Amino acid sequence: MKSIDNYDFKGKRAIIRVDFNVPLDENFNVTDDTRIRAAIPTIKKVLAGGGSVILMSHLGRPKNNNDEKYSLKHIVGTVEKLLGTKVEFAGDSWGEKAAEMAAALKPGQVMMLENLRFYAEEEGKPRGLAEDATDEQKAAAKKEVKASQKEFTKRLASYADVYINDAFGTAHRAHASTALIADHFPEDKMFGYVMENELKAIDDVMGSPARPFMAILGGAKVSTKIVIIEKLMEKVDSLILAGGMTYTFAAAQGQDVGDSMNEKDMHPLALEILEKAKAKGIKLYFSPDALCGREFKPDTEAKEFLVREIPAGWEGMDIGTKGKAAFVEAIKGQKTILWNGPVGVFEFDKFATGTRAVADAIVEATAAGAFSLIGGGDSVAAINKFGLADKVSYNSTGGGALLEYIEGKELPGVAAIRK
Repeated sequence: MKSIDNYDFKGKRAIIRVDFNVPLDENFNVTDDTRIRAAIPTIKKVLAGGGSVILMSHLGRPKNNNDEKYSLKHIVGTVEKLLGTKVEFAGDSWGEKAAEMAAALKPGQVMMLENLRFYAEEEGKPRGLAEDATDEQKAAAKKEVKASQKEFTKRLASYADVYINDAFGTAHRAHASTALIADHFPEDKMFGYVMENELKAIDDVMGSPARPFMAILGGAKVSTKIVIIEKLMEKVDSLILAGGMTYTFAAAQGQDVGDSMNEKDMHPLALEILEKAKAKGIKLYFSPDALCGREFKPDTEAKEFLVREIPAGWEGMDIGTKGKAAFVEAIKGQKTILWNGPVGVFEFDKFATGTRAVADAIVEATAAGAFSLIGGGDSVAAINKFGLADKVSYNSTGGGALLEYIEGKELPGVAAIRK
């Protein structure tokens, strides 16, 4: 496998799969450019080596190729500003204009394709099926889009001489631009710096972590976190569980959680996790209290209750005063920290104090020598909101990809480069 550091890019066109799936406000301004900034070193490396660059990414989940609010044209200006180089926008990914622009690229030039998900072929999933479509019609549509996906992938590959995957956030998807395209570059495919750094950081944390090793997991549902909880229990010394899912654990033990998130069908599994942790000698931390709201909105009335005594009509939306103190104390002295998921509804300032307390404690532990890996879109968004991104060891750009990699699953985007 070739490395971006020793590859000769002189006179080569590099097509780079980046993850520019960034948030936009109502005026289409980028509100968090973390993922774009992360990709800049890879792009500059190619340009400095005498190559040219073709950028491709997805943005959101458009249902068709006419949904202008998902056009990548909205982020071209931000990319140009951060890169310090003019970026030409193709306006399509599969059309003649894109092909002509790619063929005319000169060393040092950069172009960007349109949102890959404007094309059903990117994901290989049929669109526009009637709700009452028969199984035969669904099968035929799937077969058709899979066939055209090969042509779509071939066209993307035809634009360049070398393929670089630098989109860790989509590495768990077997899409045209993340996995299939790599087969067209058997001798000229590689990871970009984002991918290299992500894989190294996670491998270091999960492979040979300095101890004590603590994981902090937030999240609304036990059902979406069960696999990662069980995987982490094989590695960590202690585990903080927070967010909406903790009320399921409380309810499973017979506690009153009011109107808080409560997956009743997950109660047996929650109790099983508690028993497994006890058997393995893993210290589990839950907040004993919660800051609750009457309604799920920023300006709702708020009040603290013990988790076991939340009245009807109230729902837990953040950890309480006792929980903050307990979590901060638990984080002290840790040598490796993995944080995935905020501990409350941090998007609402009233319910962001718990997540802020955890973030500050991680920063303090990092300053004292701990390695801290922040993973998942919401965790990174929280760190950025608090202005602490440069005070932790590593911010992962991946959400689902990070969790699946930690779970031990083979990521298609990674496997395609390594094979």
